[in-house]
Amino acid sequence: MFDTYLFTRISTKNEIMMKGIRVFLENKNLSIDNNVEFFVVAYSEECIIGCGGIANNILKSIAIVTERQGSGFFLKLMSELTNLAYEMGRYHLFLFTKPSNVKYFRQAGFFQIANAGEKLSLLENTKNGLEKYCNKLKQWKISGDKIGSIVLNANPFTLGHQFLVEKAANECDGLHLFVVQEEGNEFSYHDRFEMIKLGTQHIPNLILHPGSEYIISRATFPTYFIKDKGIIDYCHTAVDLQIFRNHIAPALGITHRYIGTEPQCIVTHNYNQQMQQWLTSPLLESPKIEVIEVARITINNNPISASIVRALLLRGETDNLINYLPQTTIEYLNHHTVRELVAT
Repeated sequence: MFDTYLFTRISTKNEIMMKGIRVFLENKNLSIDNNVEFFVVAYSEECIIGCGGIANNILKSIAIVTERQGSGFFLKLMSELTNLAYEMGRYHLFLFTKPSNVKYFRQAGFFQIANAGEKLSLLENTKNGLEKYCNKLKQWKISGDKIGSIVLNANPFTLGHQFLVEKAANECDGLHLFVVQEEGNEFSYHDRFEMIKLGTQHIPNLILHPGSEYIISRATFPTYFIKDKGIIDYCHTAVDLQIFRNHIAPALGITHRYIGTEPQCIVTHNYNQQMQQWLTSPLLESPKIEVIEVARITINNNPISASIVRALLLRGETDNLINYLPQTTIEYLNHHTVRELVAT
């Protein structure tokens, strides 16, 4: 059965073809994340016998019929999928899967770099990609007993963000700031990076790091085989913070991580709480990282937040921005993105 088959590449914009893919994946108890762009699909006559999707440089929703499991067909599907990614200029690939499936993807040239118990594993298509990244980071290592770190999205960069960075820098011998490489925000990664750069250029002991796939973005995290939102959040936190503590922090000698309090967003608040556990737990062999939670500064007794700024921009209330944004961010918005944001 299914002796002959043909691989086809299908855009997720092709609604007619996507109907069959969705049905096939639903029968495998899988769904399709919104950021998947293309599928490679194997048809035997008119039946789908396997498929896999590409979302930026992440492979998702990979499944084959039961009759083909344990055969060379899986490797052929993975070859077709990775070839499409390479043709699109995406050479460094990642995938999330259940730990029980790791052995199959290992045969296809993927290596595990982190896992969240029995729920999820993260793999990449190079044996030493994370090691190479950390070796590059070592050139930015700062001498001192207290080396701080911050991970920022900054959508956009506010006075609250600036206060957190300045406080951390004042309390540490050196400070490493990582910018989340996530797209899909109101402000692009390039805009957010530039606003952070301009708003922190006066801090002498700060090193600003460009985004990395190893600072795991919530936007890239899988939902196609994990349906429970609480489990997704747990897995994201576990994978992200294990990589940070076990690999990134030792490469830079990081001893502390600074975060702002989160009185409004439950997801971020829970992430902050789990951070205390993952970065200090004695269950991990790597050195502990002390977590410093800094109270947010307020305006009119309300915490300054990027969400308030975005709301002001959408309403066109730009006169109020001075209460929430450093002058560098205001000037950047005036010259670059504020018109585009308001227009949307």
